[in-house]
Amino acid sequence: MDTNRISRRTEILSNHLRHDPPTATTLLQHNACLCYSPPELSESNHVTFDTSEMRKLLDGHNLEDRDWLFGLMIQNRLFNRREIDGRVFVSPDYNQSMEQQREMTMKRISYLLDRGVFRGWLTGDGPQEELRKLALHEVIGMYDHSLAVKLGVHIFLWGGAVKFLGTKRHHDKWLRATENYELKGCFAMSELGHGSNVRGIETITTYDPNTGEFVINTPCESAQKYWIGGAANHATHTIVFSQLNINGSNQGVHAFIAQIRDSDGNICPNIRIAECGHKIGLNGVDNGRIWFDNVRIPRENLLNSVADVSPSGEYLSAIKNADQRFGAFLAPLTSGRVTIAVSSVYISKISLAIAIRYALTRRAFSITPNGPEVLLLDYPSHQQRLLPLLAKIYAMSFASIELKMMYVNRTPESNKAIHIISSAYKATFTWNNMRTLQECREACGGQGVKTENRIGQFKGEFDVHSTFEGDNNVLMQQISKALLAEYIACQTKNKPFKGLGLEHMNETSPVIPSQLTSSTIKSSEFQIDLFHLRERDLLRRFAEEVSEHQSNGNSKEFAFILSYQLAEDLGRAFSERAILKTFIEAESALPAGSMKDVLSLLRSLYALICVDEDAAFLRYGYLSTENASAVRKEVPKLCGELRPHALALVNSFGIPDAFLSPMAYNWVESNSWSSAQH
Repeated sequence: MDTNRISRRTEILSNHLRHDPPTATTLLQHNACLCYSPPELSESNHVTFDTSEMRKLLDGHNLEDRDWLFGLMIQNRLFNRREIDGRVFVSPDYNQSMEQQREMTMKRISYLLDRGVFRGWLTGDGPQEELRKLALHEVIGMYDHSLAVKLGVHIFLWGGAVKFLGTKRHHDKWLRATENYELKGCFAMSELGHGSNVRGIETITTYDPNTGEFVINTPCESAQKYWIGGAANHATHTIVFSQLNINGSNQGVHAFIAQIRDSDGNICPNIRIAECGHKIGLNGVDNGRIWFDNVRIPRENLLNSVADVSPSGEYLSAIKNADQRFGAFLAPLTSGRVTIAVSSVYISKISLAIAIRYALTRRAFSITPNGPEVLLLDYPSHQQRLLPLLAKIYAMSFASIELKMMYVNRTPESNKAIHIISSAYKATFTWNNMRTLQECREACGGQGVKTENRIGQFKGEFDVHSTFEGDNNVLMQQISKALLAEYIACQTKNKPFKGLGLEHMNETSPVIPSQLTSSTIKSSEFQIDLFHLRERDLLRRFAEEVSEHQSNGNSKEFAFILSYQLAEDLGRAFSERAILKTFIEAESALPAGSMKDVLSLLRSLYALICVDEDAAFLRYGYLSTENASAVRKEVPKLCGELRPHALALVNSFGIPDAFLSPMAYNWVESNSWSSAQH
């Protein structure tokens, strides 16, 4: 072996052992196309509207409160503050074990509690207090889903149940203690055997008039309370949803307060608690399972705003109809659906802001020999991947604000409408969020797979949105069932439609032109007419199909089940029409100008992508094949018109840099050797 080879191998081994940088002769020089250039440099001349004003439209309320909380989290190392390429980022450390993530969730709650974040979340009254709570909860969810869910279970579900289902004796004893975290609450509704079918839960509570106590029992394994957030480690108390048995008669599902741990964290007698285990996301939440072995609680622990039991054991309720009583007991879920729907919109905003910023700086392939590589967002195909999703999020932002305003200004008369619309939006927004996350992940290539870039991690974290607070498919069928009831009532009583946006059913059916021009297709009048036509026709078809199944000897319930295809189509039509109507109203309220113009483009893209993606428009003949083709051809045109505004549109989300990810900024430097060594 010659001495040159020996010397060379010795040098290589020495460099490996010393971790010396490569010699100058082996350094790779950056190509010009790989030098990161902030998109602001190339895109600033395209900004035609005030992004701060656009943010006011999109957030709708409590901007100062939001920014205050953003600052609290960004400034504190408890929120995993780190610096990359001179820029601060915050996000949970998902490399931590499940136990560590849970511990960090509680530490962050304590930090926020000490700084007054939760002030008035339960003890405050009025729409403004509720809007502040919703705004701050949205910001928390943008940082960490586990933190938002842990708070949501404690405040919105446990606290909401005490507030809405309890009376003064419960409010005085539990609300302030809940808000101050003197106790930790959870919400035991779902069971191993029954999730969406709450009416079928198997936990049994009986009243013992000899002692004046209720006795809660888990009679079988499928009755164990399952997926109960907070139960595995931290909760001291729970709301137990259970069948109430009085003198051998089942009075249906009712809600009770039970203590499951003492103040030292010891599990109470006759209660067993087990872990649900590691999950695909949300590992900062301690989901647990609970069994009750004839657990005795005071009679006063029945949440009695809907129904009560006297000391002697007499069942008392002003609501005589069992179905209406059951509906009243599900009231706390409405706030959950509202917060889930809105949270989905904000997570989609984060993913789109990251993916679009990346697409404005990442280049791939050249279209001329030896020419420069092309920005991802300059490819029409890439525009059509991301910009229709951007339009949908703008549309859903306006719809979510309207939903929140309906919720905080609710009345007994509006509760039914809020239930239907919150169910529709919860399903539609959460499905859209998962699709957006997947598309953004793919649009970011390999960088989208990195946990630090958030989008890929969000997929596991937010997948559960499609399931909890009501399975999305079940919710969409509930919407169709409610619309069918309205349709039958108006038909049989010969009265006009009123509410739920169905007033268009009182007018003559819209007529779609036989040949569509570009200007017609982009007009809001045509778009809402087309959405109205789809909704009214599907409602009529659905009613006729259910009636036909009944005439063939099927029960009303089974006839509805058999008509599930039309039910799904109708639920989608209702949701998309409601969203479009809200968008049109928001756009119409603006004066003429650049902001109104860009919203007009977004509104058209939202409407047309909904048409292009729903086969119902062709299936039932609302559009001819020629007109459907004409609509489809407008989508890439609109994407091209929106392309110059892309950066300004995501900047209008008002999301701090720290809540995005390294990929959204100088992704070359954040992946450099020096960054890796640091």
